[in-house]
Amino acid sequence: MKRQISFGQALATVVGSVIGAGVFFKIGTITAQTGSTSMTLFVWILAGIISIASGLTISEIAASLKINGAIKYLDYTYGRVWGFLFGWAQMIVYFPAQIGALSSIFGVQFVSLFGIKAMYSNLIAILLVLFLLGINLIGTKFSSKMQSVITILKIIPIALIIIWGLFNPAKIPAPIIPLTVGTGHSFPTAISQGLLSALFAFEGWIVVTNLANEVKNPEKDLSRAIILGLSAITLIYVLINYTFMTVLPIDQLTNNNNAAFQASMKLFGQFGGKLVTVGILISVYGAVNAFMLTGMRTPYILAQDNLLPFSNKIGKANIHTGVPVVGAFIVDAIAIVMILLGNFTVLTDMLVFVMWTFNTMLSVAVIILRKREPELKRPFKVPWYPIIPIISVIGGIFIVVSTIINQFVLSIIGIGLTLLGLPTYYYMQKKNN
Repeated sequence: MKRQISFGQALATVVGSVIGAGVFFKIGTITAQTGSTSMTLFVWILAGIISIASGLTISEIAASLKINGAIKYLDYTYGRVWGFLFGWAQMIVYFPAQIGALSSIFGVQFVSLFGIKAMYSNLIAILLVLFLLGINLIGTKFSSKMQSVITILKIIPIALIIIWGLFNPAKIPAPIIPLTVGTGHSFPTAISQGLLSALFAFEGWIVVTNLANEVKNPEKDLSRAIILGLSAITLIYVLINYTFMTVLPIDQLTNNNNAAFQASMKLFGQFGGKLVTVGILISVYGAVNAFMLTGMRTPYILAQDNLLPFSNKIGKANIHTGVPVVGAFIVDAIAIVMILLGNFTVLTDMLVFVMWTFNTMLSVAVIILRKREPELKRPFKVPWYPIIPIISVIGGIFIVVSTIINQFVLSIIGIGLTLLGLPTYYYMQKKNN
């Protein structure tokens, strides 16, 4: 594959992958879990800190190892089976579920905006997947440039809401201190459940490591894109959620999936509802494209090591565009099936657990490699070592343990689906030998 993705395009992919529907829809869930404005903002900030710590830590591996993506980082540190399982979970469930869930949200918002019958929302979602598949098949350079444009467009309505909200003369009180929880809420439960919900909105940044072999200057640009992207996203999330809480009282925010729409109506009038709906459509469109751009490379990476059946077909990229065509068809076909099945919330919650299990392993890998290979050239070193990696590891362990305690069945299903990749792995190992 050609090195044709610039720092700006990599940064746009990070921001585009993360900022999707969560920025608009999670405020209702988190306020219900925390019961207070101060704890709501705190869990957003805490989710950002953990994500940035994880990004800083994993960026050291991304800059040091001349290999492509988190799959290879796990291979290198722990052995091939761990990298395969991570890639399997991404290929079979993670990317298809993200593409399917976000496309479905796009379909629902699209029919609502244009007054189309709700029964056509799935059709709109599938058409979006097929349209973006076609765009990505044109070529990586074209789709990544489009991602840069979409990322700028999706920030505009968010920026308008934040600016209008901050200078709104009719703000209602939204105290950020002291740190408290609502009546009937326990402090530990509010933090754990609120953090899990907020972290879903940060999900997706690690997929940019799949583009390591296509970034022009991966030693510097990849880590910079991850760190700057996550820092900007954290600031955006905190500001927009603070804006929502100064426009609508917390009892109107709790469990309200239309909080962004109603807040915008108060800020901008009738036009505000349509504006935020268009903003959601643009935001979700960009997120779907970013997940598709990176997701199609997961089967390609696994097939390059002959770890999948028909690897000779899956592990090929188009000679003219550099696009792994078969990988794109695999991921998008599963996404369309998930759109038709419709159970996206369960899949997405489950994969937050699965992905953070591997993210934690990647953070530990930095510590392992520091001890195992002290002479390894590290163009980027995680600052304040080992404090930042420890924050990342503790945060990851907290997420995994909290999910097992609060959503035991979900976590078992996630582990089970991941381990389903083992028969394929050992079959291919036997065949290769």
